[in-house]
Amino acid sequence: MIAITDYGLGNVKAFANVYNKLNLPVIIARKSDDFRDATKIILPGVGSFDYAMQRLNDSGMREALENKVLHENVPVVGICVGMQMLAKKSDEGILPGLGWIDGEVKRFVLPSTASDMRIPHMGWNTIKPIHTDGLLKGLDEASRFYFLHSYYFKCTNAADVFATTYYGTEFECVVNSRNVYGVQFHPEKSHGWGVQLLENFANL
Repeated sequence: MIAITDYGLGNVKAFANVYNKLNLPVIIARKSDDFRDATKIILPGVGSFDYAMQRLNDSGMREALENKVLHENVPVVGICVGMQMLAKKSDEGILPGLGWIDGEVKRFVLPSTASDMRIPHMGWNTIKPIHTDGLLKGLDEASRFYFLHSYYFKCTNAADVFATTYYGTEFECVVNSRNVYGVQFHPEKSHGWGVQLLENFANL
């Protein structure tokens, strides 16, 4: 059972629609009990870091999430701001993150040579996979995903970097540590490439 965490942020119905079309069991989790039978968890997110963390903290679901992820080792994938929430902290706010992957969220500082680029990083971009199995099975450097963000995840450990993207500077766009995954882009808006990634996650 794939549980999509609904704490008021992120297009949870888009994820549910993908899995319904794949004929995979899915539930939109709005309370702690909804995670009881979860074998995979999606943590979406949009907007600012502190606002997302506060919404999750106030949802009453954080303890259930942490029990599933940290004690039962259920795979989880954070999406966009949901990925950034996996870090210890963010330049965007003052609240602590979940700290499930050792790293921090940094503000984009583009080089002077990137005068034609603007923040936020918005639109389609390719990725550079470091690993081509598991979450990224069947995806390569021709795969394109939709991005919308002004901050990026910086891993402490290079081994946790699963793929990178270039936008004025190279940054981590897919991260993984043990059963915790994060993607900076929006697979639910990324056509066939996004469907492949979400199906890969279901099959981990």
